[in-house]
Amino acid sequence: METHIREIIRRALDEDIQTGDVTTQAVIPDEVFGKGKFLVKANGVIAGLNIAEQVFKIVDDKIVYKVLICDGEKVNVDDIVAEVEGNASSILTAERTALNFLQRMSGIATLTNTFVEKIKHTKAKILDTRKTVPGLRLLDKEAVRLGGGKNHRIGLFDMFLIKDNHIEIAGSITKAIDACRKFQQKKNSELKIEVETKNIKEVKEALNCGVDIIMLDNMSVPAMKRAVGLVAGRALLEASGNVNLQRISEIAAAGVDLISVGELTHSVRAADISLKIKS
Repeated sequence: METHIREIIRRALDEDIQTGDVTTQAVIPDEVFGKGKFLVKANGVIAGLNIAEQVFKIVDDKIVYKVLICDGEKVNVDDIVAEVEGNASSILTAERTALNFLQRMSGIATLTNTFVEKIKHTKAKILDTRKTVPGLRLLDKEAVRLGGGKNHRIGLFDMFLIKDNHIEIAGSITKAIDACRKFQQKKNSELKIEVETKNIKEVKEALNCGVDIIMLDNMSVPAMKRAVGLVAGRALLEASGNVNLQRISEIAAAGVDLISVGELTHSVRAADISLKIKS
């Protein structure tokens, strides 16, 4: 995973720098020393400080980077979360890429924490989805964890998730689940099986098949409550679809175990953080 993350960072730097930071090369003499402070401009949860450090180290391994507030901690306006010092040209060249990672991850962590706080009095856990920026999934999901949420699955490889299109092609929920069971036996797999359901009839069918998780897709809160009573702990129940801050408390109060929120990563607002540099 560390190797994958370094590849993500290198691609981001290559995208930005390409043949060189011409402005910095033209304006800043090579020997100039610089110091910078990462300043928070809005309350939230900080995430991505370790990624920002790697950005600077890849650009110039002589840069000194100091974390002042740990990833996952709550921060307030005017907090300084990290300091960086070293060659000024190197700092300027790495600045935007470091901030892009730090701002996006902090935005995700902050929004995740807002959802988590809304339902902390219930048993429900906030999950992320695969609705991430292509290529940034590991970082998006790390930010969710730092905000207090849980990762649903990293990709298509680590859990069976039978959705409506699978069911349509297979012919029924039961047939799709049976196919997954046969695949498990063939591959000697112990991956969990989750199935998407749209109504109580489908919940009953999935429950009778003994799946691990039943997704309640776009169901009303009364329908969720019926599902909770019906399942009675024999499978985990995940609420999904049309989840937002206005509905999250009501959904959690229905008694579901998990609530997946695409908004955490698919349209997050970047946190307001700046890097102030002095020579």
